[in-house]
Amino acid sequence: MKLRVGTFNVENLVTRHRFSGGQSFSDTSPALSLFNFPQAVQRAAVEQSLAVALEDDKRQMTALAMAEAAADLWCLQEIDSLASLQAFFANYVHKLSDHRYGHFAVLDGNDRRGIEVAFAARRDLIAPGRVKVVSHADATFAELDVHDDALAARGVKPQDRVFNRDCLMVELDWGARRLALFLCHFKSMNDGSDDGRRATLPIRRAEALAVTRLVKRRFGQRWREANWIVAGDLNGFRHGIGPGGTLEDEGPSGIEPLLDDFAVDPLAALPHHERWTHFRRWWSDGAARLREQHMQLDYLLLSPALAAANPAPRIDIIRRGQPYRVPLDPRAPDRSIAALSARADRYPRVGWDRPKASDHCPLIVELAIPAGSAGSRDGSTP
Repeated sequence: MKLRVGTFNVENLVTRHRFSGGQSFSDTSPALSLFNFPQAVQRAAVEQSLAVALEDDKRQMTALAMAEAAADLWCLQEIDSLASLQAFFANYVHKLSDHRYGHFAVLDGNDRRGIEVAFAARRDLIAPGRVKVVSHADATFAELDVHDDALAARGVKPQDRVFNRDCLMVELDWGARRLALFLCHFKSMNDGSDDGRRATLPIRRAEALAVTRLVKRRFGQRWREANWIVAGDLNGFRHGIGPGGTLEDEGPSGIEPLLDDFAVDPLAALPHHERWTHFRRWWSDGAARLREQHMQLDYLLLSPALAAANPAPRIDIIRRGQPYRVPLDPRAPDRSIAALSARADRYPRVGWDRPKASDHCPLIVELAIPAGSAGSRDGSTP
């Protein structure tokens, strides 16, 4: 039995044009900044209209990337509700894709903006009663034994919730074969400080360690023999890829507990310049210059059993939905506007900065799911 498993941060698939607190989407701000609206109600009406138009362009490209990916299972991030997820699939994905999806799952997590992790699968892949979904949004640092001094120094208490969004466990049961997915979206590297990556690392490390606890709780002593995947935007990377394809050591990422003698990252077998799923260009105050870096933020981490059954799986990273400002080959020596804008390697109507499919690339791994899976249904050791 082979499955194409995909993870994709679709970037703010929401039913609102504003987050709580009055913060508007960044996509609407540039155009609105050029105009002076005499009345707040007038500005709000224009903002809503602009948000709808921009969202339609963007979601056509998001759906196009998902259609090209042709995944059987989707682990998604930044979805605000079941209603928005179902509407997106019905009105965008199903217009383009050869697959029809269902088995949708979105549960309320801990994100202050209300963006959640979500699941979808091909309708004909499995019977509805064979899909089990469990949220761990209420799990605390103390409950999963992941609180430490670094967290305490940040003011994090043992009774606080460990996951910034959730670790959504989705179990699929085909009788002879079973698969468990642990869907995650770890703490962002941006906390408003100059060195947000380092400052937020203890939280991601605790989240990663908490996921290992949940896997072992579910499968007991035979967790290595079970079929499971940790999927999602983990917001952590050890090495970045600089201009020219240079490998840049960024130090600890926070997700080491998932990688050190626990799960296997199939992307590790790729040349380092092919592993990226996200691109960032920013002004560095410390270096007093612009910096560019490709990086892997999105993961499909395989259990030891799944990795052994799939020593060289097919890996697809769909990049044609990225804006033209993103060099698709980090080794490209010419990153000028003239060179990048003249390429024919994006979807129709992709822009220099926007519209785009997302700020992340869909990652898909094609896997053979072996028969049998260690661990009883209630997580006790056989």
